[in-house]
Amino acid sequence: MTTSLEPTRRDRFLPAELLGISGGLGVFVGLIVLIATREFILAGVALGIAFILSLVLMALFALAFRPTASEVEDIHEQDVEAEAKKAAAADGGPATAAPPVRPEGDAPDDRPRGH
Repeated sequence: MTTSLEPTRRDRFLPAELLGISGGLGVFVGLIVLIATREFILAGVALGIAFILSLVLMALFALAFRPTASEVEDIHEQDVEAEAKKAAAADGGPATAAPPVRPEGDAPDDRPRGH
């Protein structure tokens, strides 16, 4: 089991990556419209529409991917740790209770399955 719940660098920079790609696509569309029409207002509108549309679509595509086995296990570990902390807080004790260890032969029916 992992002891750290810190997200990886890739996980932390995913929102910035989506914003950067969407911004680049928006600027590209805005420049094409500006070159074709030579109207700044129309180019700005096209830039904004392309940015928002590409941002929403890429975020939806990012959500559509199935989690890998290690991501599912990490989600399960975080759920168990959160339940242990909630139970310890309800008892008034410190939230240092170790999560229960599942036996090797136990079926993982309580884990999230993805899509």
